[in-house]
Amino acid sequence: MQRNSWTRRECFKAGLAGSCGALAGALGSRWGVAQAAEKKPSGLTITKVETFAVEHKIPKAIGPSVALSDVRDSLLIKISTDSGLVGWGETADVGGTQGIIEKHLKRAVLGKNPLEQRKLWNAMWGPNFADGRAVGGMDIALHDLRGKALGLSVADLYGGRVRDKIMAYAAAMNYVEGQDPEQQHPPEAAALAKRGFLAMKIRTGRYGFRKDLAVMKKIREAVGPDVRLLTDGNGAFTLPQAVKFGRELEKLDFYCFEEPLPQAPNYGGYDVLTRTLDIAIAGGEVLDWRGTARDHILKRSFDIIQPDISLCGGIAEVLFIAEMARLFSIQALPHCWAGAITIAATLQVLSLFPPHYLGSKTGDEPMMEFDVYENPFRDQIVTKKFELNKGYFDVPTGPGLGIEIDEDIVKKYVKK
Repeated sequence: MQRNSWTRRECFKAGLAGSCGALAGALGSRWGVAQAAEKKPSGLTITKVETFAVEHKIPKAIGPSVALSDVRDSLLIKISTDSGLVGWGETADVGGTQGIIEKHLKRAVLGKNPLEQRKLWNAMWGPNFADGRAVGGMDIALHDLRGKALGLSVADLYGGRVRDKIMAYAAAMNYVEGQDPEQQHPPEAAALAKRGFLAMKIRTGRYGFRKDLAVMKKIREAVGPDVRLLTDGNGAFTLPQAVKFGRELEKLDFYCFEEPLPQAPNYGGYDVLTRTLDIAIAGGEVLDWRGTARDHILKRSFDIIQPDISLCGGIAEVLFIAEMARLFSIQALPHCWAGAITIAATLQVLSLFPPHYLGSKTGDEPMMEFDVYENPFRDQIVTKKFELNKGYFDVPTGPGLGIEIDEDIVKKYVKK
């Protein structure tokens, strides 16, 4: 009698072929999987890259401890294709970012297929002298375009969201020209809590230990014990001052103390601060790519790392940094002081953040920074505003970033 002597490999190949064939047959009639599998890769081609440096003057100068400004500005990027599909990105035009995109990164992507993510990512990093801002803005636009081409949200491009809504913390209580923060900030905090914010951030460091601390105490009294409070020193403190102030924030049950020491050039002293204080030290908003982030993760410069999607190389770069930080039990809360495009990108990324560790449901859920001050690049350029609902924002579900940009409104704000 003849024996059936197939090898394990032959059995595996046969089983796999059968399974795939059955799956294609089951799905083909409904989704066109079989037909799609026979098609060649998309011939979609990038035909144009445009940059829009936009600016808006506000009635009163606002800002952190170190500087006030009466101008809101941003750099928006539009990438167009031969199919008519477009993608939008956003970044900050600091140190010639617009020029890098116009002179270098535009050449790297024109005539290319936007679906070839890895090729374009490498092509953009090469000629830009490691400007994470330029790559970040372009990367957001390419993700928006890629998602629209495939009919998937950015979150779905990475396997699907873990959560459908994201807690917001109000980026609020800035210093305002001509106003006393001791009179301004407590009622502002109370009003934000009434609007439904479950967390909020306060600027500090401008007026010295006693006055700044008095403001923090009054804010805690105004909102009660259940609102999560964060504060941002914006580099105004020396190391001894930060330690002294941080210990008082611990008594007031503040969630974190953001960037009290200077950022440039290398976040010096932050590793000492994290070892000295119990309150979580947050920082990293000006990190330019994963390599710099890795150095600070290994040094434990931060308890909470804050890469900015628009400043450090884009969506995939922030996901990489967040996963790397999680291996060291460092929380990632991306920085987000920008317009609607960066907000949408940040919501998409935060929807992918898992619980603290694998299947665990403990630990702090991710939050998104939401600037509450006048900003037409957040509210006017989109056809639908972001709406807070019981302290949370819904993650957009449409293709790409899930938002629609009104280009006519964008052009109204282009710098003359």
